[in-house]
Amino acid sequence: MLLPGPDTRVVELRVHGIMGTMPETLVSAVAAVDVAGDGVGRIVRPADRLKRPAPGPVLEAEGRSIPRIVEGYVWRDMTSGGWSKAAWALLFPFALANVAHWMLPPMPRGHRLAARLGLANRSLLRLAAVLLTMLLVTQAAVVSLDLLAVQCLAPGSECLANSVPGWLRETYLVRPAIGLLPVLLVIVVLHRISSVAWQVTASPNPPPSPPNVAVDLPGTNLVADPDTPTLRALHVVAALATVALLPVGGPFQLTGRGVDAALWAVALALLTVAVLGVLVLDDPTGAQPERMGRWVRTALGRWPRRVLLGLGVALVLAVGAAQDPLPGTLVGTNTTVETLAGALIGIVVLVGVLLVPAALIARRGWRTAPRELRPWAGGWMSAPVLAMAALLGAGLGAGLAIAVRRLLGERLMLPVRYEPITLLWGAGAALGVLIAVPIAAVTAVRGWRSARSRRRFAQVGMLHATRPADIPTAMRAWQRAGWQRRHLHHLMLTGAGVLCAGTAISIFMRISGSRPPDWMMPLSTVGVLALGALVAGLLRTVYNAARAPDAGRHLGLIADLVCFWPREAHPIVPPCYALKVAPELAARTEEHLREPGTRVVLAGDSQGAVLIAVAAARLLNSLNEPERRRIGLITVGCPLQWAYLRAFPGVVSHQSLAALAGELGTRWRALCRGTDPLGGAVTTWRRQVCDGRLLGVGFRPDGTTGPLPAARRSPSGALVLGLDHWLPDPPLGPFPGRRWTPGVQRHRNYTADPEWDRAVALAAGLDPAPLPTAGLPTVLPTPRNSTTTEV
Repeated sequence: MLLPGPDTRVVELRVHGIMGTMPETLVSAVAAVDVAGDGVGRIVRPADRLKRPAPGPVLEAEGRSIPRIVEGYVWRDMTSGGWSKAAWALLFPFALANVAHWMLPPMPRGHRLAARLGLANRSLLRLAAVLLTMLLVTQAAVVSLDLLAVQCLAPGSECLANSVPGWLRETYLVRPAIGLLPVLLVIVVLHRISSVAWQVTASPNPPPSPPNVAVDLPGTNLVADPDTPTLRALHVVAALATVALLPVGGPFQLTGRGVDAALWAVALALLTVAVLGVLVLDDPTGAQPERMGRWVRTALGRWPRRVLLGLGVALVLAVGAAQDPLPGTLVGTNTTVETLAGALIGIVVLVGVLLVPAALIARRGWRTAPRELRPWAGGWMSAPVLAMAALLGAGLGAGLAIAVRRLLGERLMLPVRYEPITLLWGAGAALGVLIAVPIAAVTAVRGWRSARSRRRFAQVGMLHATRPADIPTAMRAWQRAGWQRRHLHHLMLTGAGVLCAGTAISIFMRISGSRPPDWMMPLSTVGVLALGALVAGLLRTVYNAARAPDAGRHLGLIADLVCFWPREAHPIVPPCYALKVAPELAARTEEHLREPGTRVVLAGDSQGAVLIAVAAARLLNSLNEPERRRIGLITVGCPLQWAYLRAFPGVVSHQSLAALAGELGTRWRALCRGTDPLGGAVTTWRRQVCDGRLLGVGFRPDGTTGPLPAARRSPSGALVLGLDHWLPDPPLGPFPGRRWTPGVQRHRNYTADPEWDRAVALAAGLDPAPLPTAGLPTVLPTPRNSTTTEV
C-alpha cells in the first residue's frame, strides 16, 4: 500500500450513466461550473455563490481530514438534445446491426478455423448492414416515388385532386422531382449522420487489436474505425444505385431501351462495386493490413469516393430526367423489396448457422465459469439481434408506407410483398400474446412463492437485521430487480423468436403460392395496426424528445446504449461517445497525477462504470507502476457482470475483469444494491448465506479468483464481500452529517449513502475513518433456521 504523506489529496472524478444527469446532481452540489472540456464533454466542479470552483468535502481517513476535489465528466449532450439527436432513434435498426458485430464470440488466438469463421461472420454482418441501407431507401422510394408521384399524382387521378391541378401533373420533371428528391434528401441525411464524429481533445486511440479476439483488459479493442469514410461511401453509392434502378425496372428487369438501358447498366455496375467493396473491406480496424481490404482502402481514397458519390447522384438525376412521363406502374418495387428482404433473411439464417461452431470454439474460454457468468445464448446472441434489426427495418418501412396510403387514399396500391410483412407482424403479435400470458402467470406464481420464502433472500434479512419492518419491502424490490437482470436476454430471445416465427409463416405462404386462409386475415389487420402504432409511437417519441429533452430521456436511454459502440458493421449510426469519453477521462487523470501527492478515484454510475473501466484499462496500459498505484475505481450500479460480460464477451471477458482486479487490487470497489435493476454484483458470484455468514466466490486482490472470506459489516451497515459493498435498501440511518434519502432507492442516490466515502477512501488506498453506527450491530446476526442458501 502506498503510504499517505502530508501533501496527499484525493481527486474524485465522477462519470454519470444512462438517461443523463444534471451537473449539479453529478457533483452533489447546489451549483456546478465548468473547469475544462469543449462544451460537449464537460469537466465540472461544485461552485460557490460567485460561480467559482469550490473544493469538495474533506475525506476522513488515516485518522485525519484529507483534502478532496470532486469533479464530474458530463457527456449527456452527446446522445440527447435537439432535433438531430432525437432523429437518431429512426436509425435504431442500423444501430442494432452494428451492435450485433460487437456481440460476436471471441476467437482464440492462433485458431485458424475460428479466425475463418470470424471473418465469415463479420463479412455477412457487413453485407446485411448494406442490405438494410438499401431496404430503407427502397421503402422511402415506395412512399415518395411509387405511392405519391406515380399513383397519386398521375394525370386523371382523384388523389389530391383539390390540391394539385391537372396541368402541374403533366409538367415535365414535376412528378419525377417529387418522387426522387425526398429520397435523395434521405440519403443526404444518412450521409451527414454517418459523417458526425466527436472531436477528441486527448491523445489518439491505442494501437488496434485484432477483431473478435479475446482482450487482456476490458474495452481495449474499442478503437476508432479509420475506414468509416470508405464504408460510408460504399453504403451511399449502393443506396443511390438502388434508387436509380427502381424507375427503370429494378435490378432484375429492364423496362426500357436506349437511354434507360444504359442507365440501368451503370446503376447495376455501381451497385455491384459497392456490395463487393463492403465484402472485401474485411478489417475496418486496420489491425490486419495484409488482407485484401487494403486494396479497397487504396483505391477508394478521398477523391475516388467523391467521384463515386457524384456519379451516383448524377445517375439518379439522369434517371429522373429520362422518365417523361413516369410509367404507370413501378414494376421494380415489388422485386426489389422482395429480393432485399429475402437476402436479409438468408443472411440472418447463415449467420445463425456459422455462429454455432464459432460459439462452440469460443466456449473453451468460459466452459469452467459459473453459469451466471457465461455469455447469453452460449455466445450466439449476435444472430437474434441481427434478426431483430432486419425485421424492425422491414416493419418500420412497411408501417410508414401503410400510414401514408391511409392519408392519401385506400385506392393506392402498395407492393404486393408488403402483405407478408403485415402478416408477419400480425402473427408475431398474436404469438407474443399467447406466450406472454402463461409466462406472466408462471412468473406471478413463482414471485408469490418466493416472497413467502425468506430463505431465498437470506442476504436481505442480514442487511436489514436491525429493521425487520423493511424486510418485506426490500424482498419485493430484490425480486423485481433480480428478475429483470436474469431474464432480459430471455425477453430479447423471445421477441426475436416470435418475429422469426411470423417470418416463417410468411415464407411458407410465399413458397407454397397459396393465399392466407380466411381465419388468418385478422392477423394481417393486426399487423397493420401494430406497424401503424410502431411508426406513430416512434415519431411521437422523437417529436417530444426534440421539443422537450428532459421529457425524452427514455429515448436517450436507447441512444446511450447503442451509441456506446464504434461504427463497425454499419457506418450510418450515431457517433460513438466512448471513443471521446474514455480518452478524455484518461487524459484528465494523467493531468492530476502530475502532482505527486494526488490520488485519483474514477467513480462511474451504470454506463459511466463501463466508461471508467475502459479508461482505467487505457491508463494501466500507459502509466508506470508508481502512477498506477495512485488510481482507484468505484463502480456504482454497474452492468459489467450481468450484462456486458454476457452480451459482449469479445469486449468484456471474465478474464479481462480478473486482470483489471489484479492490477488495481483493493483499489477497485463496487457499490451494489439487490434492488437495482441496472446494476448487481461486479466482482463476486455464487453468493450464499451459511450459518449467518455471507460467503461467495470472486476476484481476489492478487488477481486470482476463488472463495472469499466471509462478508464484513461496515459501520454504515453495508455487507462487504470481497470488493463488492452490498448496501441496504431502504437505507439504514439517518446518519449524523449525511443527507437522508428514505424509501427504496433502487438505482438512485448512491452518493448519499454513507458507504460512499468509505469506498472512496479504500479506492484511494487509504484507511477510512469509522462512522457513527446509529445503533447498528458490530457482528452479523444469525437468522433463524440458518441454512446454506444461494442469493
